[in-house]
Amino acid sequence: MNQWLLLAAAGFLAGAMNAMVGGGSFASFPALIAAGVPPVMANASSAVALYPGGLISSWVFRRGAGPIAGVSLALLSAVTAVGGLAGALLLLNTPGTTFDRLIPWLLLLATLALAFGRRLDLSQVTAGISRWGIVAGQFILGAYGGYFGGAAGIMMVAFWTFAAGCEAKAVQAQRTLLVVAANSAAVLFFSATSIVRWDTVLILAPAALAGGYCGALVGLRLRPLHVRIATVTIAAGVTLLFFLRAYA
Repeated sequence: MNQWLLLAAAGFLAGAMNAMVGGGSFASFPALIAAGVPPVMANASSAVALYPGGLISSWVFRRGAGPIAGVSLALLSAVTAVGGLAGALLLLNTPGTTFDRLIPWLLLLATLALAFGRRLDLSQVTAGISRWGIVAGQFILGAYGGYFGGAAGIMMVAFWTFAAGCEAKAVQAQRTLLVVAANSAAVLFFSATSIVRWDTVLILAPAALAGGYCGALVGLRLRPLHVRIATVTIAAGVTLLFFLRAYA
């Protein structure tokens, strides 16, 4: 019973975090590990559980999305989905012991993206990457989303800003839709295998939806800086615990 309460609380917190700033997997993933789910299975189950919330968000943002640096959203969505599938395939072929060693570094990367990704103004140092360079970069980001996914949306925005000088506020709809594109491919693949612990998903998913609704309401009343500080603090704490778990 305590295990199910832990998962429900983690799902609620994950949904609230995703609604306010992102990084919900920092709550759901360690809760699954604490419940005794193996790391690779925990990562896949977390992705499936948090997927409905992202799908709803993409529906809300669907009308505000357009091309990025002249690359159509349809092409970017297709490339991101293929990348997501490639990432999911790579995850299922990663030995559990290897993934255990990778987890802290993936969490650290996501924590740094949460902490600094939205504050970086890269538009002044635009690289002017070509159209096909943007497509290739999007494939890599899609693969990261399918493999692990923490803060993938923030990484996408940072990449578009650097590659093509996009304004962060102008590509939020694209960010939401393309994260869902990567997750859709990965979730469909995970669901067709035996890697998902559906008993945990049935606890996490509705709790995450409830948390997302409440998080959106609370987020309207809190200062963005306070929300970001709280999220980054949680992410940093989880990252430290996984470094200790893997290397201490």
